[in-house]
Amino acid sequence: MTQNADILRAERRGECRGSRSAFADLDGTNASGLWPLAAPKPAHVPSGERRPRLQADLRRLGRPERLPRLAAGRSTYSSDKGLSFTLARRARKMNPSVIREILKVTERPGIISFAGGLPSPQTFPVEAMREACAKVLRDTPREALQYSASEGYGPLTEWVAAELAHQGLHVKPAQVLITTGSQQGLDLVAKVLIDAGSKVLVESPTYLGALQAFTPMEPLLAGVPGDEGGPDVQAMVAMARQARFFYLLPNFQNPTGRTIGEERRAAIAARAADLNLPLVEDNPYGELWFDAPPPPSLAGRHPHGSIYLGSFSKVLAPGLRLGYVVAPHALMPKLLQAKQAADLHTPSFNQRIVHEVIRNGFLREHVPTIRALYKSQRDTMLAALARHMPHGVSWNAPSGGMFLWLRLPASLSAVDLLPKAVAQGVAFVPGAPFYAGAPEENTLRLSFVTASAQQIDTGIAALAHVVREAMEGTAA
Repeated sequence: MTQNADILRAERRGECRGSRSAFADLDGTNASGLWPLAAPKPAHVPSGERRPRLQADLRRLGRPERLPRLAAGRSTYSSDKGLSFTLARRARKMNPSVIREILKVTERPGIISFAGGLPSPQTFPVEAMREACAKVLRDTPREALQYSASEGYGPLTEWVAAELAHQGLHVKPAQVLITTGSQQGLDLVAKVLIDAGSKVLVESPTYLGALQAFTPMEPLLAGVPGDEGGPDVQAMVAMARQARFFYLLPNFQNPTGRTIGEERRAAIAARAADLNLPLVEDNPYGELWFDAPPPPSLAGRHPHGSIYLGSFSKVLAPGLRLGYVVAPHALMPKLLQAKQAADLHTPSFNQRIVHEVIRNGFLREHVPTIRALYKSQRDTMLAALARHMPHGVSWNAPSGGMFLWLRLPASLSAVDLLPKAVAQGVAFVPGAPFYAGAPEENTLRLSFVTASAQQIDTGIAALAHVVREAMEGTAA
């Protein structure tokens, strides 16, 4: 029986918790008792037991020296001098990012890569950044190069709070913590809210970086099933008992590109509030809509029980490593303490540069240019898929973001196809690593934002050739 089925069966035997505020007991100094530890483990896969088969298959791409081997169960490592290091248990749960390893092996010339989750460098506002750097170094050079407050640069936290208010999420600047990329926000959430054995709900599939951030804390990750409209609300309710939180990407999700609609959002937020189930809403792609903005946030509907993560990587530049976490007042002291322990503060210089760029409305003019480019590239990929892919392959048409999700016939494995695709000059990311439990191995993610129109057509044609050959092989 699958992981989700086991959890659903176990949860239906339990009772839902009360409806008081998810953060009601937290006083900023002691989080004990806020959410009780998970019940005895149901029969599903522990989060740290990642599938070594994927690593083995990736080695067939031809550069095994570039792919670190998984070391399941290994607790000591020896240096060149013979000294031994004993790894912490949480370190033994860590694994390399499958996506980043794929990117390494596709660096060879001539590979058309649909694998990376990178924004198009054509969208980087180089001149605006150059001018902002000059102004910051001219007007406040010593402040920009000095240590600064862990909470973040005050004018930037105020800008974030004001911007979120325009989107229907009303928070105070004191509820905003500037992070070194939104990935750090996930790490801080994991450190503050997860104990070993805690149950954490995630979408199925979900963002691989979140699985990497959560796994060292040794949770029981439970994938909530869903459809093109988002997570199944009844499944969420059945699985919610004693869960620390439910992690979601409502807008143009990575990896599937799907967006949760208004009716489903309202139901998720309402039932989460009833169940005292905290929500962790990750929104790096929300501004990248093509024809119409997505519905209002989940956090705005469940404000006392939600954590909201945002990023400047997709609307400005990822190399700045600048994001933010928004949380209820009661939770902020612990998030801040975790931030201080991690890196003291996000680089002062970067924060001041970004604020200088955006403070007078730059994004209102800049982001529409990104949307137009990405929409054109999405349309090009959809047309190429329709033109080249054989019958039996399906895909979605995302209304924003950077990715689409392709489903092969059930008899095929995207992991098995990847080395063959690379041999034909095209790369993608298999869907399997994005699942917390049993994966759907016939799925894969395609990024459409970094390839030219010609590369998209050529790459999709090559991928279709590989798929067609595999289908013919299984039919023989």
